[in-house]
Amino acid sequence: MAYTARMLITRAYYLSQIVSRQLQTVSGEQIEDGLFLLNALLQFKSTDLREIPYFKRDAITLVAGQEEYFIEKLLYVDALTYNIGDVRYPMRQLTRHEFFDTGRIDGIQALPFSYRPEREKGGMRIYLYFLPQGNYVMKLSGKFGLDEVTLDTDLSLEYDPFYIEFLRYQLAEYICSDYGATFPDESKAKLRAYEAKILDVSPADLSISKTTFFPGRSPWDW
Repeated sequence: MAYTARMLITRAYYLSQIVSRQLQTVSGEQIEDGLFLLNALLQFKSTDLREIPYFKRDAITLVAGQEEYFIEKLLYVDALTYNIGDVRYPMRQLTRHEFFDTGRIDGIQALPFSYRPEREKGGMRIYLYFLPQGNYVMKLSGKFGLDEVTLDTDLSLEYDPFYIEFLRYQLAEYICSDYGATFPDESKAKLRAYEAKILDVSPADLSISKTTFFPGRSPWDW
């Protein structure tokens, strides 16, 4: 069953008690305000990856000689490799300074060994070096999420019911703050409990791996 942003906004108003479920209906102006607040909430949530539990594997075909690739809804890159046939090759994520502000020869086409992800509106752009010399298949694992919706956006296509319920409680608290009203204590306690549980769903891999490139033997067997 579809669960649209309009439904979420309406139910968030009832939960906030700004609108009485039995005595009132959510007006068109309130719906528009709710959409603005929901999109603002989603934008801020995309900056806190702990509250976005969704990892996804995606495959992108690289284009020979092309350095950059934009991936919609991507918020965080956890792992990035590419395949030549059945062989998988690793790449190292560089800092912004390492990738854009150090000496190198541009335009070389070879096997990519480093990348730099940069957040942009609506997703993330990934830069590669060296430029791929063939149409390899890049495999990405990362966190994805919505940062903007319309009233007719079906949230159930992106999120599980438990996460939509979490968003409903967050939006209700956001609505109360916007109206200068007090969020009911019982609902606030439930939201805090939801927040604690969300942090334990698919946390980011924070392990550290140390890679030394070209210690005398290349991992690519050129």
